[in-house]
Amino acid sequence: MNFVDCLRDKSSKAGYDLTDIQIHQFEEFYQMVVEYNKHMNLTSITEEEEFIDKHIIDSLSASRMISFDNISKCIDIGTGAGFPGIPLKILYPDTEFVLLDSLRKRISFLNDVIEKLSLEKISAIHGRAEDLARDPIYREQFDLCVSRAVASLPVLMEYCIPFVKKDGYFISYKSQKGLEEIKQSNHCMKVLGSEIRRVEQFSISEMAAERLLIMIKKNKKTHHIYPRKSGIPAKKPL
Repeated sequence: MNFVDCLRDKSSKAGYDLTDIQIHQFEEFYQMVVEYNKHMNLTSITEEEEFIDKHIIDSLSASRMISFDNISKCIDIGTGAGFPGIPLKILYPDTEFVLLDSLRKRISFLNDVIEKLSLEKISAIHGRAEDLARDPIYREQFDLCVSRAVASLPVLMEYCIPFVKKDGYFISYKSQKGLEEIKQSNHCMKVLGSEIRRVEQFSISEMAAERLLIMIKKNKKTHHIYPRKSGIPAKKPL
């Protein structure tokens, strides 16, 4: 089965009715990842079916938790090669997206993807979450923040919650280890004025490990001291 047929089959089974344009965009995105991956470290997952399962369908799974009809602006923290931000943008073209990563080469790649796929209402920004979250252009400006970044939940919350509007949401993509991280996040939740609203465990396919989505609601404005300076959240989690 080729990439297009495999994507049609898997996306349909997952409940996504992709248009021909979206299918083409996903195929172009996949081809760009594979090509750029030859000279920069984007992902270890390049086989077609595995890429579809672990990068595309997994990225789209935030739609299990929230309706994007109500999401005007979304930010993806630690986007890396564009996951989950690029797949979500392809699926929800009317939502404005910001992709943030600390590695300039990845941002250059993402800008090439945005241009090649003719994506609109999306920007890729080089920087650290600890710094950008203090910029009034971005602080508390988003209805939703998503992240598949590899960090513990308390650390991710300090990076991500400051970007979210009051009554907005943060969705963290996790492995099953996330269940233990939830138990470690009670103090962080109180400090950042947030609460877990939903947790969902699921399997993408037989070839993919069990996944976990954690949806956190922000109930009050973030105190100005958060996020703390670069490096501190990771060394001394809340």
